Amino acid sequence: MIKMKISIIGLGYVGLPLALEFSKKYQVVGFDINKQRIEQLKNGIDKTKERTSVEIQKVLNKDSIGNGLFLTNNVDFIKNSEIYIVTVPTPITFAKTPDLNPLISASEMIGEVLVKGDIVIYESTVYPGCTEEVCVPILEDASGLVFNKDFFCGYSPERINPGDKLNTLTKIKKVTSGSNATIARKVDELYKSIIKAGTHLASSIKVAEASKVIENAQRDVNISFVNELALIFDRIGIDTNEVLEAAATKWNFLHYKPGLVGGHCISVDPYYLAYKAEELGYHPAVLLSGRRVNDQMGKFVGAKVIKLMINKGFVIKNSNILLLGITFKENCPDIRNSKIIDIHTELLSYGANVDVYDPIAEKDEVIAQFDVNLIEDLKSIDYDAVIFAVAHDNFLSEEFQELVTDKRIIFDLKDMIDSPYVDGRL
Repeated sequence: MIKMKISIIGLGYVGLPLALEFSKKYQVVGFDINKQRIEQLKNGIDKTKERTSVEIQKVLNKDSIGNGLFLTNNVDFIKNSEIYIVTVPTPITFAKTPDLNPLISASEMIGEVLVKGDIVIYESTVYPGCTEEVCVPILEDASGLVFNKDFFCGYSPERINPGDKLNTLTKIKKVTSGSNATIARKVDELYKSIIKAGTHLASSIKVAEASKVIENAQRDVNISFVNELALIFDRIGIDTNEVLEAAATKWNFLHYKPGLVGGHCISVDPYYLAYKAEELGYHPAVLLSGRRVNDQMGKFVGAKVIKLMINKGFVIKNSNILLLGITFKENCPDIRNSKIIDIHTELLSYGANVDVYDPIAEKDEVIAQFDVNLIEDLKSIDYDAVIFAVAHDNFLSEEFQELVTDKRIIFDLKDMIDSPYVDGRL
């Protein structure tokens, strides 16, 4: 095995698992600008809950020499690496356009330490062309080196599924690419050394970039279709899930379910592709119409709960509603782009009092991002309505099932409660 030094830039949901796997075979420097994150990881604490303390401590190297993982927020320690892998976030702005600031900052930092022969691999989700059109010029300017002569690039899109303990990094096939044929093979061999499921070598960086955005855009469009069906069937007065179960008896029916579409991928990636399309003079009607449908579902759920309460005789002003869950998906502390907050906002607009309980979310992060104080335990309040918004395993326990009675409105957003007392589902 070829010995080399690899620096992973960004130690979040994507970077940390990658750093841990590579450090089993190579000398790896894990870099993050967040000093608190570095200190937590040094103590074996991963607040994303993607990896255990044992997994982290097993590969942790206390100095920067030798195989294993060395953690730092000091840029000096990434110098002399041969491979730089960028796994920083690529969110969207308030105007729903790509926010490339983290990617630009990482490229500038790497450019300052880049030397001849180095390879920079990007894993962050971007639009097709971004690596070569945005990142490469920054690397050239900061380093004074020439692309594809002095240094090289690769792109291998991340496929991390937060909270999924089965489909983990090494078990998911990895798309790879490089800035020329030789580098492409090197990048592919590098990932093959840790990815048990194998790799798929794309013909170009642009193809690899495009493959990533359409993976999630496809899911977004499919979910938007069934969400629109839910809006239609709600007006007709029939149960969407019953309709889908009936339709699914046909062999080639794709059984997607309606729901809120949040998180850092599915609700973001279509805007990256749309941005590039519009830059080239094409308006992506299907992509953006799907986004519009999905973005309104939180408000729809909030309004539907209010209607159910009115129909059952509840006075809405100063009513008490319990919202169970605020993360964007089950059994995961990630709150990025969670659409549960849209339900919360809608309920407040009717004058209801809303408590939010989530034992998995980080309380301080929820306050910082949503200005919402999570309650720490279930209060003795006689709630008028309870919304099961996120399918955390915790919510299947007896403590929460006891909340399901005919004395209050029960709305099951994730179709997780089997009870005749459920008043509504999406």
